[in-house]
Amino acid sequence: MTGSIEAYLERLAVQRGCSPRTIDGYRADLAILARIAAAALPHDSRPDASEARAEPEPDWGAIDEQSIRRWVAAESRAGRAPKSIARRLSAWRGFYDWLAAQGRTAANPARGVRAPRAPKRLPKALSPDQALSLVSATPDGSFESLRDAAMLELFYSSGLRLSELCSLDLRYFEAVPAEAASTSWYAEAEAEVVVTGKGGRRRSVPVGSHAREALARWIDARARWLAAHPAADPRPLFVSGRGTRLAHRTVQSRLKRLAIARGIPANVHPHVLRHSFASHLLQSSGDLRAVQELLGHASIATTQIYTSLDFQRLAAVYDAAHPRARRR
Repeated sequence: MTGSIEAYLERLAVQRGCSPRTIDGYRADLAILARIAAAALPHDSRPDASEARAEPEPDWGAIDEQSIRRWVAAESRAGRAPKSIARRLSAWRGFYDWLAAQGRTAANPARGVRAPRAPKRLPKALSPDQALSLVSATPDGSFESLRDAAMLELFYSSGLRLSELCSLDLRYFEAVPAEAASTSWYAEAEAEVVVTGKGGRRRSVPVGSHAREALARWIDARARWLAAHPAADPRPLFVSGRGTRLAHRTVQSRLKRLAIARGIPANVHPHVLRHSFASHLLQSSGDLRAVQELLGHASIATTQIYTSLDFQRLAAVYDAAHPRARRR
């Protein structure tokens, strides 16, 4: 990877606190931009094979707006999702802004280019009856069943993202020489979870009574299990059978398996429970701003999609019940 790209990625990691996964995404997006820059050069100006192995710094000024538009058109014809195209364009705009601040380019060729319009997809949510059926099953008392019951209740009670739930510590841990202080934790006395979400934004979310009861049962079982497994990590709220912080994929597979076992006719994943939390709360309260705060959305425009979900539910009730709604 070229020096300018690595310098930019280091800035994102240090100054903006981007995660390693986000940095890897930016790296892949900027590698495509570097290939566009290489293709934009005249053939007699391109490096030979030996120079290519050394990954010379691209001439970022060789890319113009037309080059970016041609790439967007080609990707769209090839079936690339508009969201993926938009993400790459956003990464390129940020990179060119940084180059301009360094005095290395005068124009941003990606600034005026927009991705094709994506079809508006509403998030999927369970009905209230389905959600209650999923989270209300009685655990059998085993380590995994108590843990899974607590996870399900917490997802639906607090509308957490998958990454937020997995990052939760049992409580707040102070920094020690080997480890940093907790960024997300269960504040049992306050009946809330404190989570650090997207963009490093921290928020506190209430935990409902049913979730608190499920968590209390799980924490008791967790303490007994950790006493018998002293090598296990004591910090995570949710631990695996190996004594490590529960992985994202494990949560996803457990949730899908539980939904199938309980007869939920939908592809249930963690975000479905987050959508269900938001939709059901909005239906009951009508307070869009409060739902925005609880979900941790930076913009209320992101939360407004749930008003469409609520209208769809009302429309379905109307179609099913009103004698003039149905076609004869």
